[in-house]
Amino acid sequence: MAFSSFLNKVKPYLAMLSLQFGYAGMYIVTMMCFKRGMSHWILVVYRHVFATIAVAPFAIVLERKIRPKMTVRVFIKIVALGFLEPVIDQNLYYVGLKSTTATYASAFVNLLPAVTFILAVIFRIEKVNLKKKSSMAKVIGTAITVVGAMVMTLYKGPMFNLVARSHGGGHHEVAAASPENWVAGTIELISCIVGWSGFFIVQSMTLKEYPAELSLAAWVCVFGVIEGGIVALIMERDWNAWVIGFDSRLLAAAYSGVVCSGIAYYVQSVVNKVKGPVFVTAFSPLSMVITSVLAAVILAESVHLGSLIGAIIIVMGLYSVVWGKSKEGKGNEITGKDQELPVVDIKERSTIVDDNTDAIVKSKIPAEKNASIFQEL
Repeated sequence: MAFSSFLNKVKPYLAMLSLQFGYAGMYIVTMMCFKRGMSHWILVVYRHVFATIAVAPFAIVLERKIRPKMTVRVFIKIVALGFLEPVIDQNLYYVGLKSTTATYASAFVNLLPAVTFILAVIFRIEKVNLKKKSSMAKVIGTAITVVGAMVMTLYKGPMFNLVARSHGGGHHEVAAASPENWVAGTIELISCIVGWSGFFIVQSMTLKEYPAELSLAAWVCVFGVIEGGIVALIMERDWNAWVIGFDSRLLAAAYSGVVCSGIAYYVQSVVNKVKGPVFVTAFSPLSMVITSVLAAVILAESVHLGSLIGAIIIVMGLYSVVWGKSKEGKGNEITGKDQELPVVDIKERSTIVDDNTDAIVKSKIPAEKNASIFQEL
C-alpha cells in the first residue's frame, strides 16, 4: 500500500520529466529536417496526421463508454485548442527556431511557466494572496524568470563550444543568425510561448466539461490537421514541397507527431486535470539542458554566454514558482482537513458547553419521555 501510494504521488513528476526528453529529441530532429529544406507549415500538418493515427484508435476503443457528449461549448474550445497549439505555437516556434538556434529556442521555452502562471491568475485558475509566502514566491519567481529571458535576449556575449571539435568538423556549416533574424526570432518565440500557455489554460477549462483525456487529445490532433492544413495551403503554393521520402523529414514528422503531439497531449491532459496548468509547464527547463548537450554534439552548435546566464536566472525563478506552488498545495491540504466538520448523529444529544458561564449542562431525554411530552401538548 505504501509503495502504491508513493507511486501515485510521483507519477505526474515522472510523466512530465519523460516528456522533456521527448521534446529535446524533437528539437534536434526538426532542426536536421529544416536543414534539408522542409517547410515547417507542412511539417505541422504531417506531424498531426501521425499523431491522429497514433491516438485516435485508443480513444475510440478505451473511452467509448466514458466519453461525454459533445456540446457546442466544448466543440468551440476544442477548435481553439487546435488553433493555439498546432497552428500558432508550433509554426511560430519553428520560424523562431530557423531564425536562431536549437539551444536558444529550447532555452526560451523556460518562459512558459511564468506566462502560464500569469494567464492562470487572470482567468482565476490560480489564486494569489500576497500575504502568504507561497504566493509571494510565485510572483517573485515569475518576475525573475522574465528578467532571465530579457538577459538571454538582449545579451549574447562570446560564443564557445560545449564539446571540443576538430577544426575540420561540421561547425563551419552552421551559420550564426544575423542580429535582425535574432530579434525577429525572439519575437516569434515570445508569441509561440503565449499561444502555448493559452493552450494549457483552455485545456484545463475544457477538461472540466469534457473529462476524457484520450478523446480530447485525438480531437486536438484532428483539428491540428484541418486548421494547420488550411494555413499550409495558403502559405505553401508549391505542391512539390508536400512530397517527403524516407529520410529525416519523415522521421521528424513521425517522431514529433507520435511523441510530442499524440502522447504529449494525452499526458498533459491527465496531469493538467490533477495538478493544474502551472505544474504541467514547470518542467520545461530540463529540455533546455538536454537540448544544449545534444545540439553541441549532433548539430555542432556553439553556445552564447548570454544564453547560459539567462537560462540560469530563469531556472532560479522557476524554482521559486515551483516551491510556492508546492507549499500552497500543502497549505490547502491542511486547511481542508481543519475545516472538516464532525458528523453528528441527530438521534443523540451531546454535551452543551456555555462559554460565558463555563457551565456544563447535560441533557439526555429518552425517546419515551419525548413522546409523552408531545402527547400532553
